[in-house]
Amino acid sequence: MDENLTRLAQQIEFVVEIDKLKHVYRRTWLMDASRNENDAEHSWHLAVMAILLAEHARSPQLDLLAVLKMVLIHDLVEIDAGDTFAYDQAGAADKAPREQAAADRLFRLLPAQQAAEFRAIWEEFEARETPEAQFAAALDRFQPMLHNHRTAGRAWREHGITADQVLARNESMADGSPTLWQYARQMVADAVAKGHLAPPVP
Repeated sequence: MDENLTRLAQQIEFVVEIDKLKHVYRRTWLMDASRNENDAEHSWHLAVMAILLAEHARSPQLDLLAVLKMVLIHDLVEIDAGDTFAYDQAGAADKAPREQAAADRLFRLLPAQQAAEFRAIWEEFEARETPEAQFAAALDRFQPMLHNHRTAGRAWREHGITADQVLARNESMADGSPTLWQYARQMVADAVAKGHLAPPVP
């Protein structure tokens, strides 16, 4: 087979494989509370938010294309590893090895150069050391908080989450965007005041 066609065939198989992300459901409810959001919808939402909200990133020299790549690629590993609920401590215990194994399998479907590129993008997001990764992570934390706020705390109430848990889980948002973190804290306070989120445990 022609070398270009061989490369294309590998890329197409990856495209087919990542279609499975549409079947990985999160605990987050859609804003109309009709059903849970899937990972593909979540990634799309983050990509649009990245374009729209880039002006609120901590770093004024943000590489927006790098952010877009991260938010679109970061959850692909959940095709194999599944979505781990943010407040599931038991699930978090083995999350890293599950996701590493998933990255090994999924990215190897690609031609070698692209496999290395995608793996590096995923690892950059996970490390959260660059301004781009910190902003991408801030969006990843902010989006489900916004969904909860707009659905009267649906997922928070279902799982007995308290305000102090939400604040502790998401305070790293400030690394990528102090403005988003300020807004997020206002959402938490509003949710507590309306009885949509349990107040901090004394």
